[in-house]
Amino acid sequence: MKKSICLLPAAITLAALSPLALAVSPTIQLRIMETTDIHMHIANYDYYRDAESDSVGLSKVATLIKQARKEATNSVLVDNGDLIQGNPLGDFVAKGRVLRFGETHPAFKAMNLLDYDVGNVGNHEFNYGLDFLAKSLAGANFPYVSANVYADDGDNNPENDQPYFMPYVIKTETMTDTSGQPHDVKVGYIGFTPPQIMNWDKDNLTGLVTAKDIIASAEKYVPMMKAEGADIVIAIPHSGLYANPRTTNEEHAVYHLAKVEGIDAILFGHSHQVFPGGDLFNNMDGVDNEKGTVFGVPSVMPGFWGSHLGVIDLTLEMTDGEWQVASANTEVRAISKREGRETIALVEADKTINDAIKADHEGTLAYMRQKVGETTAPIYSYFSQIQDDPSVQIVNNAQVWYVENIVRGTEYDGLPIISAAAPFKAGGRGGADYYTDVPAGDIALKNVSDLYIYPNDLKVVKLNGAQVIDWLERSAGQFNQIDPNNKKDTQTLVNEAFPSYNFDVIDGIEYKIDVTQPSKFGAKGELENADARRILDVTYQGKAIDPAQEFLVVTNNYRAGGGGSFPALDGSATVIDAPDKNRDVIANYLLSQNEINPAADNNWSFADWGNARVTIRTSPKARTFAGDNLEFVAVEEDGFALFEFK
Repeated sequence: MKKSICLLPAAITLAALSPLALAVSPTIQLRIMETTDIHMHIANYDYYRDAESDSVGLSKVATLIKQARKEATNSVLVDNGDLIQGNPLGDFVAKGRVLRFGETHPAFKAMNLLDYDVGNVGNHEFNYGLDFLAKSLAGANFPYVSANVYADDGDNNPENDQPYFMPYVIKTETMTDTSGQPHDVKVGYIGFTPPQIMNWDKDNLTGLVTAKDIIASAEKYVPMMKAEGADIVIAIPHSGLYANPRTTNEEHAVYHLAKVEGIDAILFGHSHQVFPGGDLFNNMDGVDNEKGTVFGVPSVMPGFWGSHLGVIDLTLEMTDGEWQVASANTEVRAISKREGRETIALVEADKTINDAIKADHEGTLAYMRQKVGETTAPIYSYFSQIQDDPSVQIVNNAQVWYVENIVRGTEYDGLPIISAAAPFKAGGRGGADYYTDVPAGDIALKNVSDLYIYPNDLKVVKLNGAQVIDWLERSAGQFNQIDPNNKKDTQTLVNEAFPSYNFDVIDGIEYKIDVTQPSKFGAKGELENADARRILDVTYQGKAIDPAQEFLVVTNNYRAGGGGSFPALDGSATVIDAPDKNRDVIANYLLSQNEINPAADNNWSFADWGNARVTIRTSPKARTFAGDNLEFVAVEEDGFALFEFK
């Protein structure tokens, strides 16, 4: 549209310049900061390596928080959840010295110093049970919200269900506008957690709470928040961003949550990604990976373990008596960066945070350094995704040892026992140093936690041979399909987007994996190629496996309850709910053996892929353990080492 210029009569011009005419709507600049998926990385310390770390820690993020707060006139700070579980400090507080009612959890000793405004409940908050969660949250000097978890009243009538937590909170904040004038702004915060907690922590939650659809819960409560006077609504979903069609009870619901009317900003997490900026979000319909918006709603996800701080800057303008978001800017700020093989610290740790948890930190160190056994050879996971591996072998050995003892004299005595375990520390998003590496000699409790990083409960499922094979087919989705006829180009074997914890190795049977074939199951466990067969030559005790034969398969509560979307695993196949955690089983096994030989039994291998040139990525430290079938190529920019199969 062309602009026209005209001269006004003097009287009109003077009137236009009067104070009343010059009055403009007030404008407020509000900074919203987020942490997420801290997983008890409060100190900048790696308890598995027993050394300080530049790439993790709330004490590092605290420096960013204080810097960002100084830059802004008005600011708020939230945590998205998955806070109290995830490393040995979390286990020490829950299982070692045991947190008592009235004591402050070390996470909140630290966070209370940073003046958080609101916290959200993540899925891992439930890992130690509701009583421990209540004891923990009681130490927070700020409210917690979760809108889709309800008390289970047992009457099967969803209409009268009562929220287990506060679904939302509205806080009145006195903010200063750009001209220096104060205003009371009502900021509403609403939180969500994945409904899958009812599968993942079934034993802790059944009969006590229920979990409902995130989107439906938002559509229920956001209008209530607006009706109660919330000027702006900040959603804090512990949920990831994937452009999947809307169904119900999505684990990753942010894509559709952004379409719920009334939400002004989304601070999300759970999937351990960085948004804006992560490659996953390029070319995603409705998502601007540069501006940091999802269907126009400013959104941020700041990594995991204290790797980043999320920042959303909102410009609020008063329009027709209401505060409206006029513009927004979104960014993530990192505590470190990679330069070749090196991790470069971008900030120093905040000493007050580390000092606040000093006693808990030192108690964790003493707890983790306790000796539980000896190993005659190194235990490492550098090649755990491409060959039978000592770190996975020990877990499977311990699980079989345990179940052989507990089934004696029961109805399951005599059924063949096999065991499933996955490589947990296998690089990936954890970086090129995120591997198990235990030298020969004494094994301490910290090494057990290194072998099995989650506080899972041991479960046993009963399946037939055909179902066991399908389990392996789902695991084999970790591999890219290799073209055996392509002898010119190098082909990457492992799909790094496939979580290593979903690559189960089943011990007690023998099998081959043919990666020249397509995967039977898709990335989310959906049946994709019904006739595809990657799992070949499956035998039990030297004979071809009988598809109808029944097996006891040792696993964990996550997998048995449906975690990872494996066929035939939805909780219904569980026949033994063990009273012990997988990690405790491993520790007791090592104590009972005193000395172990961790050598893998090589019960699985790859079928021939011809003369294709195939590569894998792992830690540069893997060169020490590489066999004759692998040739070191180079260390890449992100610190991982490239190897090619000979």
